Amino acid sequence: MCDRERGWSEVPSIKTWQLIAGSAVAGLALSVATVAASGPWDSGQRKAERDRAASWGRTGGADHGGELLPEAAPSAPGVLGAVGPGAPRKEAAVGAAAAGGLSAALKPLLADPALGTVRTASVVDTATGEVLYEAGARDAMTPASTIKIITAAAALAALGPEHRIRTTVVPGAAPGQIVLVGGGDPSLTAKKKSPAGSGGSLVALAADTAQALKAAGTDSVTLAYDDSLYTGPARHPIGVNPNIALVTALTADEGRPDDSTSGPVARTDDPSGDAARAFAALLAERGIKVTGDPARAKAAAGAQPLATTLSTPMAGLVERMLTNSDNDIAEALARQTALASGQPASFEGAEKAVTDRLTALGVDVTGSRFADGSGLGRADKVSAGLLTALLAKAADPQRPELRPVLTGLPVAGFTGTLRARNSGGSPAAGLLRAKTGTLSGVNSLAGTVVDPSGRLLAFAFLTANSADGPAAEKGLDKLAAAVATAP
Repeated sequence: MCDRERGWSEVPSIKTWQLIAGSAVAGLALSVATVAASGPWDSGQRKAERDRAASWGRTGGADHGGELLPEAAPSAPGVLGAVGPGAPRKEAAVGAAAAGGLSAALKPLLADPALGTVRTASVVDTATGEVLYEAGARDAMTPASTIKIITAAAALAALGPEHRIRTTVVPGAAPGQIVLVGGGDPSLTAKKKSPAGSGGSLVALAADTAQALKAAGTDSVTLAYDDSLYTGPARHPIGVNPNIALVTALTADEGRPDDSTSGPVARTDDPSGDAARAFAALLAERGIKVTGDPARAKAAAGAQPLATTLSTPMAGLVERMLTNSDNDIAEALARQTALASGQPASFEGAEKAVTDRLTALGVDVTGSRFADGSGLGRADKVSAGLLTALLAKAADPQRPELRPVLTGLPVAGFTGTLRARNSGGSPAAGLLRAKTGTLSGVNSLAGTVVDPSGRLLAFAFLTANSADGPAAEKGLDKLAAAVATAP
């Protein structure tokens, strides 16, 4: 069985941190109401953000061109009021009782043979940092896609939630030549209406480029493309795999040949060239003749753009990546972290940059390895304690830039890779947010939940050597539900 991570495409904005779960039924009803009230969502993109973008003044394409860049939509608002200092409680008594209750609930569940031969766990109170339960919490394990929590935190720490990635067109070195320059935007699309929500648009970029060329009296060009921003191998170490495209700085629609936006599908062998050819066709539709086939060329340093298109803000990219477990976005964000940190935009440079960013955040990375951003590789090593430490950092009111790490997590029974897990009558449905991880023999789950006393808890469960993946997932779901309901 090939390594894989399943995903769906809807993401709701959520304010469930304000939930106080008096009972499972009341908690579920309240969570449904808050999901409905705070949506709707459009495949990982907040509708409010999309509407805001639509209101920007522009010429030619939408959200593109000119020196005035669109103002990024605001990040998710503070959502921890119900579990912060304003929620009075007797800390010591509550903490001791919670630890005892969790231990009694989790120990037998963690012993389930379906989870495999190695199982580690960590549960912490995000407000106080108190460890409520742990088992092998500092043991480094292959995390599968739960490593995307780390990729997200590093990217947000390096670039901030409002950062947007540029794709530009600049004059070329030869007369009558223009160069399409890739910036590594994983949301870039060549479709007239992106099925994945707002992001960089080759359609709008072509419209703005054609307008600029016509204003200069030019109606015929040669087209080159520059994807040199990324270095090192473009192919992930796992080899050809339908779960990930070649990692290049110029890719449209994740190299997908259809209208899918997540999940496995065979990808193009030439994503940069395909993006350039799509751009040439879009220019031709707008009255600009492109002679010859697009060729790879290096853009001149300091060349002023004729037109620019901007990605979804970093917060939106992170949310889409986490909800859909999007491997292509994950690898792009790891390279953007490398660029922001002065490292080469390669697998090795990204590993160094992510390690440094986590160290700067004050989390212990001893024994960890971040060989990729997606978790498709088995060389990745992460502990359950590291994951809960990062989740607690994201919940810290002093770290608002990390909040999309929490808001992007799938909601149990409702969205993304948790849509069909802890659903229906589960006491965790609607209350639990978590990132899944699945490789052959590896299953993991890490996220947050508001417990019955109103505390926001972070948890992580990492397992290895399971013989039955679906059975291991059920075991993880029982553990997560126990965190949500233990007294």
